[in-house]
Amino acid sequence: MTGTRWLAEYAWLPDRAEPTADVLIEAEDGRITAVTPLTGAGTPTAGVEVLGDATRLPGLTLPGLANAHSHAFHRALRGRTHGGRGDFWTWRNVMYEVAARLDPDSYLALARAAYAEMALAGITCVGEFHYLHHGPDGTPYADPNAMGAALAEAAAQAGIRLTLLDTCYLTATVDGEPLTGPQRRFGDGDALRWADRASAFTPHGGHTLVGAAVHSVRAVPAEQLATVAGWADRRGAPLHVHLSEQPAENDACRAVHGRTPARLLADHGVLGPGTVAVHATHPTSADVTLLGDTGTGVCLCPTTERDLADGIGPARRLAEAGVALSLGSDSHAVIDLFEEARAVELDERLRTRRRGHFAPAELLAAATVAGHAALGWRDAGRIAVGDRADLVTVRLDSARTAGVPPVGAFFAATAADVASVVVDGRQVVADGRHLRVDVPRELRTAIEAVTR
Repeated sequence: MTGTRWLAEYAWLPDRAEPTADVLIEAEDGRITAVTPLTGAGTPTAGVEVLGDATRLPGLTLPGLANAHSHAFHRALRGRTHGGRGDFWTWRNVMYEVAARLDPDSYLALARAAYAEMALAGITCVGEFHYLHHGPDGTPYADPNAMGAALAEAAAQAGIRLTLLDTCYLTATVDGEPLTGPQRRFGDGDALRWADRASAFTPHGGHTLVGAAVHSVRAVPAEQLATVAGWADRRGAPLHVHLSEQPAENDACRAVHGRTPARLLADHGVLGPGTVAVHATHPTSADVTLLGDTGTGVCLCPTTERDLADGIGPARRLAEAGVALSLGSDSHAVIDLFEEARAVELDERLRTRRRGHFAPAELLAAATVAGHAALGWRDAGRIAVGDRADLVTVRLDSARTAGVPPVGAFFAATAADVASVVVDGRQVVADGRHLRVDVPRELRTAIEAVTR
């Protein structure tokens, strides 16, 4: 890959409270080699001839966005689960119907389209919480990691990076009821067999990392939690876990184990600096302190949490406890990290009836550098020398953003305002269009194949 130069009308640089005007960004072999603010530096400004070889990026250029929690096949549920009343548990039944229909080929098609939609939204890296491992009756495919390989290939074709969070999912309830129906394809029997299968997966290319996940305290017996945590620790791999998404989960865990899910996970070595708890919607005050003291991160998924009527997590209290916050689109009711980011602030306003809980730079960090770190890509998420050349440019002249100062992007822009996306120095989206995938057509075709 040869050197490339971009001239950003505005760029949000690290440790800045707001964007900087007229920034020249240079990269080689997918890495940023120079970042030069031009205005007021005694050097030519954006419009002069000497910069004619630089690609102009009109609008606001951000680091690549990181979607730290995804279930790709849930994209097929959008708009199909809203016709009646219910809660997470009734929604889950519809989700299982889709899960039962997927095979490696249809999963590749659906995930490719979903990941390409993410690219259109400015997402340059996704964390796939992957538990759809085996055939419909639980029998492994000839390649036991065929479904994971389909996801890795889908990300490559969509032009984004992937952290495959291979998920251990063994039981249906906290008290150990066996997997039945569509859940059978999630299970490996026990944590050691999960570890053997996960260890055998070696993705091709440099765009995929493999991490681990404990689905939840419902799905992994307490005595097997340490096996999953140890697997991740030995590899220096990220470890994610659904935590306290539902009050029913907390109640069941207390009934069986006499403690909260967070305390149970801590007691078995799951929490720590390499771990991200997803949701953490209903932690106790002691849980919040525990997450902060252990250095555990939290991935918030506000659009899914509101779609499923889960509740509002204590984002500000978590941040004040020292918890690094990241963002995920989870069920893909919406794929828009601008919406996820502003919901972190706006949901706090609903809870407290006060404004001003998170500064714009904090929301930017959650959507970028913290998300990449949560997924094991610690060299991404900043427009800085040495980092990956991931650049997302947002229009400032749309009906939503016209007249909005650049610092207000996370409170005004939507995914539809993303004009350009560069991943590892390669253009993936230009003029708001994916360069490889006809996203609406492929989404329609892939979803029809698993829902009709």
